[in-house]
Amino acid sequence: MTHVGIIGGGPGGYEAALVAARLGADVTVVERDGLGGSTVLTDCVPSKTLIATSDLLTEVESSAELGVDVPREAKADLAAVNDRVLTLAKAQSSDIAQRLEASGIEMIAGSARLDGPKTIVVDDRRIDVDAVLLATGAHPRVSPDAQPDGARILTWEQVYNLRELPEHMIVVGSGVTGAEFASAYNGLGAQVTLVSSRERVLPGEDADAASLIETVFTRRGMDVMSTSRMASVERTDGGVLVTLTDGRTVAGSHCLLAIGSIPNTADLGLESAGVALDDSGFVRVDRVSRTTAPGVYAAGDCTGVLMLASVAAQQGRIAMSHLLGDAVHPLDLEKVSSNIFTSPEIATVGLSQQKIDERGLHSDVAMLPLSTNARAKMQGVHDGFVKLFARRGGEVVLGGVVVSPRASELIHGISLAVSASLTVDQVADAFTVYPSLSGSVAEVARRLHRA
Repeated sequence: MTHVGIIGGGPGGYEAALVAARLGADVTVVERDGLGGSTVLTDCVPSKTLIATSDLLTEVESSAELGVDVPREAKADLAAVNDRVLTLAKAQSSDIAQRLEASGIEMIAGSARLDGPKTIVVDDRRIDVDAVLLATGAHPRVSPDAQPDGARILTWEQVYNLRELPEHMIVVGSGVTGAEFASAYNGLGAQVTLVSSRERVLPGEDADAASLIETVFTRRGMDVMSTSRMASVERTDGGVLVTLTDGRTVAGSHCLLAIGSIPNTADLGLESAGVALDDSGFVRVDRVSRTTAPGVYAAGDCTGVLMLASVAAQQGRIAMSHLLGDAVHPLDLEKVSSNIFTSPEIATVGLSQQKIDERGLHSDVAMLPLSTNARAKMQGVHDGFVKLFARRGGEVVLGGVVVSPRASELIHGISLAVSASLTVDQVADAFTVYPSLSGSVAEVARRLHRA
C-alpha cells in the first residue's frame, strides 16, 4: 500500500486525501491551523459569508422599487454577523474532518517540514512516506510601512474580530480581494474609500466588467481613488491615516490591506528535498502537480498557479490520480471558471478578450445587457450583462463573462460549453426557462449565429 503524506489540510490537501484514500492509499494529513485551511477558516468561506449579509442589505435597499415598504432602515449587527461567520467556518472545518475520518485518513495537528523527499517531520515525530503533497497555502502580504495591528490596521484574516461596523473603511488594493471587501463594507453601510494603484479597479479582469463595477461602486457612494499608491498606514488617536506616494493623505477609522499573498514555503525543508521555487517563493509544478523532486507534488496557493480554491482542489486530485495510476487529465487553465463576489458578481470562464487578442485568434463577440431581460426587470436588476466570445468560422465558444447577481451560478452553462467545445448554435438550441436570467446566455449565443 502506498503511503501518502499531505502537508496542509485546505482544499488542495483534503481533496487530494479523499482521492488517495478512495484509490487505496494509506494517507496522513498534517494541518497546523484546522482542516479546511485558510480557505475555510480565514479566507473564502468567511468572506463570502460576510458578503451574503451585505448582499441581503443591498437587496433590501432596493425593495421600494418592488413595492415593499421597509418600515425603518435595515442595518447589520457586525458582532452578530462575524459570530455567524466564524461559527460557519468552524462547522465547515468539522464537516471536512468527519469526511476524512470516515475515509480512514490519519489527521495530525501540527507544523510539518520535510527531511528529504520522503520523510515528514512533525514536532519530534518522523513519518516515512512514499510520496508527499505540499498544500501549504499562502498568507496576506503586508508592508513594512503598514503593519497590521488586528484592531485598526487589518489583513483580510483579521476583519472578523471587529465588533462594530467601521465608520470609514479604507481598502488598499483593488484586485479581487480588495474589490470584494470594499463592496461588502459598502453594502453593510460603512463609508468606504478604495485605494487603487491602477487606472481602474480589477485591472486583471474583463474591461467591460471592471468598468461597470467601478460605476456601481461610485454610484453607491464609494470613493474610488485610481492611480493612487499607498506609501504608509499609521494609527492615529481616532483611527488611521493612509499616506500616498504623491503626498496626499486619507483619514479613516480602519484600513484593510489587500495587497497580495505570500506563499507558505519557508522553513519547510524544500531546498534540501530538491523542491525548486520560483523568484517569488512559489513551488514550481507542472500540469499534473509534480514538483522538481521525484515523488513530491504540490497544489494550491503555494504553487501560485491560479489562486482559487477550485483550482487547488483540482490540482490535488490530479496529483493523486497521477501518483496512484488513475486516469489523469492535466490541469487546463483555459477551462477554469472563476467568480468575484462583488455586488453584482463577476463570473468568467475560458479565454478573455485580452488572451484572444494576444494570440491573434479570429473571433466574434456579443454582449447583452441584463436590463433587457424580463426576469431582471421583475427583480429590479439594472446592472449587468452576458458576454460570449466565439471562434469565427467554427463558432466554438471560447469564453464568456457574466456580470449579475448570482453570476457564480449562471456561469456554469458557459463553463460546460467551453469545456465541451460546444458551438454557439448548440448553446442557443438548449432550452432555457422563461423568464430567467439564464435566458440571456441563450440569446447572446443566438446573436453569434452565422448563416
